[in-house]
Amino acid sequence: MNSYDIYKQANNLMMKYGTTDPVKLARSMGIMLYNEDSLENLLGMYTYRWKHRIIIMNPNINDTLYKMVVAHEIGHDQRHRLLAGDGMKEFELFNMTDITEYEANAFASHLLMNETDMTELFKEGYDIATTAKMLNVNINLLLIKIQEMNRLGMNFKIPFDPDPNFFRKTRY
Repeated sequence: MNSYDIYKQANNLMMKYGTTDPVKLARSMGIMLYNEDSLENLLGMYTYRWKHRIIIMNPNINDTLYKMVVAHEIGHDQRHRLLAGDGMKEFELFNMTDITEYEANAFASHLLMNETDMTELFKEGYDIATTAKMLNVNINLLLIKIQEMNRLGMNFKIPFDPDPNFFRKTRY
């Protein structure tokens, strides 16, 4: 995994399409986005079939979670498209032990959080939980962003590691 490549890839897409909103970005990129009520135990999934890039989402989740999941699935589109070409590949959201999941999480963290805004909030004295709330993301995604920025040469203090199963514990 190359942290710089993931960071650069996310930032290039934001610049190219002029948005950080993952729903707008997916549509601008030509990714078909479908809501499917029958996804009771899944938040979302990505597939690549017949040269069509598709994200299928559970529409019963809140807006914040919806955007996080779409951003994560765009990460799979950008980093793991060929892996999803075998059919409906269910990626385990935010499973830190799977490199493909971590890469998608890192991609989502860069898409959803600007490091300048994050740094300013920390300088103003906000803690991790408050900063995550102000940035409108789950605390674990913020922790992933911090880990990735440290890999890129910054020196943030990480008070604890992200919970590898936080999405499984998410209730909507």
